[in-house]
Amino acid sequence: MKITAIKALQLRNHGQSVVKVETDSGQFGLGEAGAPGPIVRAHIKDYFAPMLLGQDPLCIEKLYTLMTRDHSQWQARYVHMPTVSGIDIALWDLAGKAFGRSVSELLSGRFREQVALYANTGGPEDWLDPGSCREWARTEKAHPCGWKTLKFGFERMVGRGLPPGRYQGGSPSMMLTQSELALIRKGFENCREALGWDIDVIVHCHNEWDLPTALGLAEAVAPIRPLWIEDAMPVMYTEAWRAFRESSPVRVMTGEKLELLSEFLPFIASGGAHVLHPDLCYAGGITGCRKVADLAELYYIPVVTHCVGSLVQLIATAHYGASVRNFVMSENRLPAGDLFEEMSEEGIKIESSMLAVPRGPGLGITLVPDVLRDNLAPGEPWWD
Repeated sequence: MKITAIKALQLRNHGQSVVKVETDSGQFGLGEAGAPGPIVRAHIKDYFAPMLLGQDPLCIEKLYTLMTRDHSQWQARYVHMPTVSGIDIALWDLAGKAFGRSVSELLSGRFREQVALYANTGGPEDWLDPGSCREWARTEKAHPCGWKTLKFGFERMVGRGLPPGRYQGGSPSMMLTQSELALIRKGFENCREALGWDIDVIVHCHNEWDLPTALGLAEAVAPIRPLWIEDAMPVMYTEAWRAFRESSPVRVMTGEKLELLSEFLPFIASGGAHVLHPDLCYAGGITGCRKVADLAELYYIPVVTHCVGSLVQLIATAHYGASVRNFVMSENRLPAGDLFEEMSEEGIKIESSMLAVPRGPGLGITLVPDVLRDNLAPGEPWWD
């Protein structure tokens, strides 16, 4: 086979793009890139298509190297990791179809037939009102997917306990006062009381706090025994991350904004996190994220996946999870709706927070063209 075209389209209410790699055999692979359609298509047209058209799509490691190893002065301009990630996932889907095997079987054989999912929620409307917390907990527990783990931050406390303007996601090295930390502690304790102890909790941050605040947050939430605290400090590694990990009373997790193994490496080798959180659509696709998992395994570090995309990313992540020994669970956006069941002919199966990994060739999903056409983002072309 030879690659004949690489295309992308963006769906309504999704900030990412579905990618298609076509070949001269008529077979094609599907992936998902962690960026909007116009951006992904521009990078494909200007850089990746000239590099990949005519190549053998089964030489995945070689093509991944071609896409990511341009160390010239133009690297920052052309090596766009969200686009690399979408193409890589599509190549694995294509390889699975070519060999008649699922992606997870082709990668390593399966360590598991189901992968655990956790749900991202905003938490209760009023964290300091036990009644509001109990109402929220009842709603979450009644979800048909049967969530066993919930992730939430304390954004909804702003204006309801915390002063307006105290939360600015992504603003580096902000701090919280001791009185604010006391309110946050009370809010999380109310959530735990409402949920009980049969639901695990993840504490959500957005890479915005300084080291003393990160430690203060970890100490504040320690009584509710969360699985981990996510992204409590700015994105890139410094020695502050190792200090945080060594002193925190709860597990420290990060990684959703990191690209390539090189950005995960210091967190792994220097002990900057207990748990890593790569995103297949951003960190390098299946190939890139397997490199992260393989190195993390040598340091006894578990891997959890960030996943805020469409059904394509969810299923690609499931195959990754099935084939990675040190995988724990994945985020998902099923509670937000936005085309999951409807996107594929096969649908999805989730029971008690566990997603069944498809057994069909490649990713094991067949997208429904009419559903895609009816839900294109405004101004999006059809498979350009």
